[in-house]
Amino acid sequence: MSLLFNDFKEWKAYCEKNKMQLFEPVLEYERDQKDRAEEQVWEGLQAAYDVMREAVTTGLEEDMTSRSGMINNGAKKVYKNPLTVLDKNFQNLIARALAAKEVNSCMGRVVAAPTAGASGILPGTMFTLQEVHHLEDRKILEGLLVGAGIALIIEQKASLAGAVGGCQAETGSAAAMAAGAIVYCLGGDIDQTFNAVAITIQCMLGLVCDPVAGLVEVPCVVRNASAAAIANSSAQIALSNVSGVIPVDECVDALGEVGNSMESRYKETAMGGLAATLTGQSISKRVLIQDIEMLPDEDDEGTEKS
Repeated sequence: MSLLFNDFKEWKAYCEKNKMQLFEPVLEYERDQKDRAEEQVWEGLQAAYDVMREAVTTGLEEDMTSRSGMINNGAKKVYKNPLTVLDKNFQNLIARALAAKEVNSCMGRVVAAPTAGASGILPGTMFTLQEVHHLEDRKILEGLLVGAGIALIIEQKASLAGAVGGCQAETGSAAAMAAGAIVYCLGGDIDQTFNAVAITIQCMLGLVCDPVAGLVEVPCVVRNASAAAIANSSAQIALSNVSGVIPVDECVDALGEVGNSMESRYKETAMGGLAATLTGQSISKRVLIQDIEMLPDEDDEGTEKS
């Protein structure tokens, strides 16, 4: 019988008692919930990861200009820039996270991991991790299951939705999923994996959801890139056995508490933060006018004139 764990402490205890790897209880849960054979679950995971990689490639090769004009091939500009802040791997990480999220903003196909607004983080991190460390797809898929388990617990104890908990609930959760997956894939133990999640949440705590013009474009796209960087820094810290001090379950509780106390204007309503700036308001008015101009004329719909 599969289990949906209430917290990370239960997940760890179950794995240790049954001598299981972190991904295995999540695999059982996925199999039982969808009434699928194990091989079908792996096939579904592979299909999802293929879409993630496809989104990265699409974002780096095709035109990514959104109707609002706020997204204009930023990923390609980062990817092709001859000046690197650190090294090419870091540049690739940022560009890939941007690329997959730009595909979402331009109405392309992505994997909501855990949401469409955070759909660039896992693709960017896992694609780059696999390339740098020459990992097999199977190990990446196991990492995705670990990430899914992390999301399932966060969803129960806090939220994954920006409309409920702010951007910390979306990009924060995705970054936590990615950090845990990275540590797992690189051979980290359970404590290191969960410590990476805790550190990531600490870094993302309090981030508001303030989409300009109500579109999942600005600042959403660049936050995916920043979250991917935070996921990697948290993984590096955790793999070095540097404690986040606050246990992961308490960090998730804090995530929920901050989300609950956050004012509604910071929860995807486009009424606060960057959306409320002069430029943000100007863009919102322009987008509204564009939407109105695109509405079909009554005559075009065959409506009779009076």
